[in-house]
Amino acid sequence: MKDTQGTDEKNSFCDRVNLRQGQNVLIFNVRYVMSSSVTLGPLRAKFLALEQEREQTWTPEALAVNVNQRALLVREHRQTLHAVQKGDRIPPFTLPTVDGGQVSLSNLVANGPVVLVFFRFAGCPACNIALPHYRDTLWPTLMAAGIPLLAISPQPVSALSEIVTRHKLPFPVASDTKLELSRALGITYRFDAASCQAATSKGGKSLDINGLDDVWELPKPAVLVVGPEHVIQFADVSPDWMDRTESEQVIAALGLNKGEASHAA
Repeated sequence: MKDTQGTDEKNSFCDRVNLRQGQNVLIFNVRYVMSSSVTLGPLRAKFLALEQEREQTWTPEALAVNVNQRALLVREHRQTLHAVQKGDRIPPFTLPTVDGGQVSLSNLVANGPVVLVFFRFAGCPACNIALPHYRDTLWPTLMAAGIPLLAISPQPVSALSEIVTRHKLPFPVASDTKLELSRALGITYRFDAASCQAATSKGGKSLDINGLDDVWELPKPAVLVVGPEHVIQFADVSPDWMDRTESEQVIAALGLNKGEASHAA
């Protein structure tokens, strides 16, 4: 469930696309909400620019597959009761990291809270916008406060090294292979039929993005703040992967926008 402010300001692009199909003609009616009454966050503005670029470069059919999948996820998420929420207790975990080590929840919260960022996979264009954005706008504040950040994807470690190297990510990136943690948190989704077909037609294999054979499933992007008792202090799950948690939301949830001292001991 969303645990954020300004929900009305984060209207999904998917909700603003009306798709009519008739005689094999795809007609898009795109209505961007960019009036003075709506203030886009810095990350959302970057995603909006990507959406606008795609309208110019993608075929209507390809755009429809992407938009329809995201719209379906948004609709279904509103009725989801099992997604992780503030106040829930996160199960303990130990995950392999890109640098060849391992990271455990118990170590991460030994001195205070940790920020967990769940993302899809290294080749996801939206993830290649979000992670460097967090690197520049969230990580410096967390580092100064002594609060660790861990990015998590179900993709195998060998594939995740690509996004770490490309963006010189300073925080650890771990693999939740086979989606064990993501499923326990209730934040995964299955590709719809059109998305599966689009992926396989390009030679894609689900094994390459989640460690599972012929199971097209990924986590919804999510940001969690977990405290020392493994209790979730902040949870924001984004069914539309082009509309993710803003850094300011996390900083505010930690009280770091009020000039508080480090949350770490």
